[in-house]
Amino acid sequence: MASTPARLTRYAWLSVAAAVVTIVLKLGAYQLTGSVGLLSDAAESVVNLVAAFVALAALHVAAKPADDEHQFGHAKAEYFSAAVEGVMIFIAAVFILWSAVNRLLDPAELENVGVGLAISIGASAVNGAVALVLLRGARRHSSITLEADGRHLMTDVVTSVGVVAGIVLVVLTGWLRLDPLIAIAVGCNIIWTGWGLVRRSIDALLDRALPPEELEAVQGVLDEFAAGGVEFHHVRTRMAGRQRFISMAVRVPGDWTVSRGHDVCEAVELRLKALSDHTGVDTHLEPIGVVHTVPGRPPDDPA
Repeated sequence: MASTPARLTRYAWLSVAAAVVTIVLKLGAYQLTGSVGLLSDAAESVVNLVAAFVALAALHVAAKPADDEHQFGHAKAEYFSAAVEGVMIFIAAVFILWSAVNRLLDPAELENVGVGLAISIGASAVNGAVALVLLRGARRHSSITLEADGRHLMTDVVTSVGVVAGIVLVVLTGWLRLDPLIAIAVGCNIIWTGWGLVRRSIDALLDRALPPEELEAVQGVLDEFAAGGVEFHHVRTRMAGRQRFISMAVRVPGDWTVSRGHDVCEAVELRLKALSDHTGVDTHLEPIGVVHTVPGRPPDDPA
């Protein structure tokens, strides 16, 4: 079976191929119709292509093993990829809004609408299929890079549907300014998408704790051991890409042997690592009744 990094790289190459196909199709649709709405759609596909190459590079870096300078690995490279994609979305939005405002001031008739829309719908179908594959891969491998790319493609599909619907309304009503108004709406929508990606990436780079459902699973494991007289304090978690890190103080009765306490710590670590792949657990053994202080936090009350 192929390694996880190899599988993730295949997802990235699929995204590259989809971006190339949709750029060609959407630019062709714009050339046929002259619709600035379709031009905005094509611009977003160009961003998809750049983002796909950035994702490919990030996945290569994130797959590197830990070394002396990066002792916790390189998984956070994925967050830089998502941030870059968010910035690229902003750039595409500026281009879309600029083109739309110009067309709003100087409306133009649309041509070959039927053929242009058919091509655009075909391009959206390609994006939609690839987006679903990427999002499934993101869930399977806990990859924010694949999630960002998949969500961006799905946003592209939604905006494409809006553009197509708008152009149909332009044909039915004859109101030419509706086309650039739709393009403006597309631009505003992808600005919101870009902001979401950048915000999530920054949040993750600041060592965000595990999601609530994962924290609940961690607490469930600790509760099982707590029933046997073991206490857990200063449980802290963080994540970096697909990697999870959990640290805690494990307190056992003072009359236990070191060997028995060590066995408990090992058992706790094994159970927590079994919750998900790529999980690192750091435990610190203490006797119950000792006050342990963590910098920046008040000391615990002794049991």
